[in-house]
Amino acid sequence: MEHASSPRAHGVVVIAVAPEHHDDSGKKGWRLAAAAFGDEAGFGVEEEEEGEVRWRERRVASLWRVAGALLVVAALAVAGHYCLYHDPAAFSREEVRSSFLLPLYPKSGGGGAGAGAAGESAGGVKPDSAGAETRENSSAVLPIRGNVFPDGQYYTAMYIGNPPRPYFLDVDTGSDLTWIQCDAPCTNCAKGPHPLYKPEKPNVVPPRDSYCQELQGNQNYGDTSKQCDYEITYADRSSSMGILARDNMQLITADGERENLDFVFGCGYDQQGNLLSSPANTDGILGLSNAAISLPTQLASQGIISNVFGHCIAADPSNGGYMFLGDDYVPRWGMTWMPIRNGPENLYSTEVQKVNYGDQQLNVRRKAGKLTQVIFDSGSSYTYLPHEDYANLIASLKSLSPSLLQDESDRTLPFCMKPDFPVRSMDDVKHLFKPLSLVFKKRLFILPRTFVIPPEDYLIISDKNNICLGVLDGTEIGHDSAIVIGDVSLRGKLVVYNNDEKQIGWVQSDCSKPQKQSGFPFLFKRVLQNQLL
Repeated sequence: MEHASSPRAHGVVVIAVAPEHHDDSGKKGWRLAAAAFGDEAGFGVEEEEEGEVRWRERRVASLWRVAGALLVVAALAVAGHYCLYHDPAAFSREEVRSSFLLPLYPKSGGGGAGAGAAGESAGGVKPDSAGAETRENSSAVLPIRGNVFPDGQYYTAMYIGNPPRPYFLDVDTGSDLTWIQCDAPCTNCAKGPHPLYKPEKPNVVPPRDSYCQELQGNQNYGDTSKQCDYEITYADRSSSMGILARDNMQLITADGERENLDFVFGCGYDQQGNLLSSPANTDGILGLSNAAISLPTQLASQGIISNVFGHCIAADPSNGGYMFLGDDYVPRWGMTWMPIRNGPENLYSTEVQKVNYGDQQLNVRRKAGKLTQVIFDSGSSYTYLPHEDYANLIASLKSLSPSLLQDESDRTLPFCMKPDFPVRSMDDVKHLFKPLSLVFKKRLFILPRTFVIPPEDYLIISDKNNICLGVLDGTEIGHDSAIVIGDVSLRGKLVVYNNDEKQIGWVQSDCSKPQKQSGFPFLFKRVLQNQLL
């Protein structure tokens, strides 16, 4: 029949026949019958042929969907087997290491910066761990308590001596040496929460000890010298002077077991500056840099932990957070990682491309391609920007809103603003501000890496109910060309310092409860455990 001359159909009725029907060729399948409303019936034949073509296309698409689903199931099965039966540490080390979890507590005092302790020197001498006893590595978690204002910093409890006694130490990633106030005898000591540590003669470290050489370099001691002296000056011009001591440290593992460890630390008998303020809520400083004499490196050199640690400072002051030693609590997924920049100061620093306030770039005059050093320093209460970035930020805040005017009478921090409405909490004002963003080099040229600081993590409410900026001018502490990220901007994030892989990472967290991590997302792991086991 010639269909070219057929009139145009005005409609069509389609009848679908069930799959149990057999067509004339004996094949089972769907049949489409069509009747056209027009002068010719041939239109129905054409529609039936087109329907069969569409059915074949849908069948091919369905087969592709089934194949894709099978591939997904196979990938999940492989990943599940890896998650449930594979030890993620097997490729990197022969021993199985655990972690120690420590609490953090509040410390009364000012908001000084601990980055770049000028008196601490790294001679490059690493402790010899060749003779270290082979043992199963441990992990521990310590809680954190505190707030940025008015307490100033965060501390945790360490147990030192025989028998072990508690000492509260400031958590400071910008310091090499751990030290506690001691009676050796004491010349200038603050009134702390615990009695002074009193060393015995066998505890005194001799000047030829490798840790003394690490701290002092190749300083020439006389033959009559029987002790290793140290003096540390911090960025806020406070200082500690004393001798090195070696004693027992006790840590409680995440499994509840007690580990007794050999530990070298400073016995400080002469403190100056803010370290002499009384009454003090701390007994000393916990040095967590990547120097050989720092606590994580000492424990790693004895094969006790991986040279990895982290802290999680809660944004809510009622929930201080926690700190851990070892890699059991490092998330396997969702972390943003940046390489640690090599330098002589043993600081945890990396490099950033841009600093933004909302969509506005603050470091606009910096030469294209020139990177800025970023230091992660838990010993600093506040965050510091280079002078240009800080001045541009202040200018943006001054033009922010007519309801916020600078109040120079408020000396809480250098820049405070008085609102013309009552302020009960940060929730009342944070919507008026924009986030600060540190923009790093993209990973693989396409994946963005950003450290975002929301308004509530760079602002504080003063005693006058003013809004004060917790970001200061870096020239105050000698860091005009570097950014120092302090406690105020470390809140609400889990920050991990991986000295084994030379990288630092972070991820958003409420810091309420540490969790041991697996090599696969929790949801998929639970599903696979139910299905495969």
